[in-house]
Amino acid sequence: MTMVTVGIVAVAIAAFLSTMAIILVTVLTLLLIGTTLWATMWRYREIGKLSGYLRDISSGNYSMDVRDNEEGELSILKNEIYKVTSMLAEHKSSLQADKTHLTDAISDISHQLKTPLTSMRVMTDLLEDPNLPESKRIEFTHNIHVQLERLDWLVTSLLKLSKIDAGTVQFKQDVILVRDLIEKALESLHAPIDVKNQRVSIQGEDTVSFTGDLNWTAEALVNILKNGIEHTPEEGSMSIRFSENTLFTDIVITDNGPGIPKEDLPYIFNRFHKGKHNSEESVGIGLAMAHGIIANQGGTIDVDSAEGQGTQFHVKFYKHNI
Repeated sequence: MTMVTVGIVAVAIAAFLSTMAIILVTVLTLLLIGTTLWATMWRYREIGKLSGYLRDISSGNYSMDVRDNEEGELSILKNEIYKVTSMLAEHKSSLQADKTHLTDAISDISHQLKTPLTSMRVMTDLLEDPNLPESKRIEFTHNIHVQLERLDWLVTSLLKLSKIDAGTVQFKQDVILVRDLIEKALESLHAPIDVKNQRVSIQGEDTVSFTGDLNWTAEALVNILKNGIEHTPEEGSMSIRFSENTLFTDIVITDNGPGIPKEDLPYIFNRFHKGKHNSEESVGIGLAMAHGIIANQGGTIDVDSAEGQGTQFHVKFYKHNI
């Protein structure tokens, strides 16, 4: 409307000059009004396309590509919208992966809990039999106690693992002597080591240290050592060597067990993974927990093994002042 008003005023002014001026001003005014109307219609059409694109995004369709290499405000807007769309698509994919992971984890946990619960239910039914021999009653009671301990360990470990995965664990940053760490980890493992009459040698300087959380790192080492105890034969041997340099502190745990098959190596730190040589009682979360604890403190854990040649775990904690 403003453009039309300006055009009429311009024609009126031109009328005081000459007929040629009236024609020229009229033509220019019509061209200006036509160009403005065309540009406005084009802009509304492009905005309409963007509105439809945004509606597609809101319905979950992220496949359209509206990037534009032309100049102008709308082209800039299109490119910014595409960037946001790409981020939303990645976020959706990540959420879907998390949902799938959660579903698989719940399924695995359900399976792990179902086995001991079923076993205890059967033994409880048998214990109700008044004619059950006393020896069997003692055996079933002992087995129920063992299964309850297993359930307690499983639930506790799963809770710890979930806290690590959720990033809610606040790891301390204390200076830890590696020898103290190893002694703390071995405190709860003397009984299974003695039962299998195994030997554990420790080699390293008393001054070797790293920065981390003593209790959580001991938990990681316990799970690595448990794995070694489980797979090392009776009267077998394990060694723990540690050292440090200007880059990192290195802890090497070696056993002379049957080793890990090549096909199992890529998956040993996956939760609920049970390898070829795992026992029936193995759940498959110990090494996953150890990996999570070490990785969340900026460390690394690697394994070197071959079937029939034992297994060696390398744990490294890097210096923070590098």
